[in-house]
Amino acid sequence: MTSVAVNTYTHSVTYVADNILKSMKDIIRLSGLDPSNLVASWESKMRALRTWLDTGDLEHVVLEVFNPKTGALIVRWDIDVIYNWSSGDGSFWTDTEQLKYHIRKAGLAPSDASYELLLHTKPGRPDVEGWSKGAYRSTDGMVRHSLGSTIEHSGLGGNAAYWRKT
Repeated sequence: MTSVAVNTYTHSVTYVADNILKSMKDIIRLSGLDPSNLVASWESKMRALRTWLDTGDLEHVVLEVFNPKTGALIVRWDIDVIYNWSSGDGSFWTDTEQLKYHIRKAGLAPSDASYELLLHTKPGRPDVEGWSKGAYRSTDGMVRHSLGSTIEHSGLGGNAAYWRKT
């Protein structure tokens, strides 16, 4: 019985990690930016997401869209990880329509904008090759809009939100 629960949790981790990255790719693409930077490092990002989801150390996935000349934040997208996993629940979904609606609402990014994907983890998390500590850009003068639950697999999932200038 334990092996079934472990395999199911592993499947949940894989589903959620895959859909977090796909959601971030959609946000980048639908915001008018080139997703090739994300795609080029997909394997590294997937390895980190799976590792830290599996250990329960991943708290937030953050996509910062910023002005490359000044470093100032233009818009920020967050996915807050929820750990309510249950082996008895079997539901899984990703609300891509909700994301698309809010991406349109947030508007297109300037054509010269850059982006960076950051993973916020708990202290003491295991190391993943290619990943180190970083810092967020300031959200001063911005307001956070919560979208609610966006990704779900048996209670492991993510709540999305975005920050925009007030």
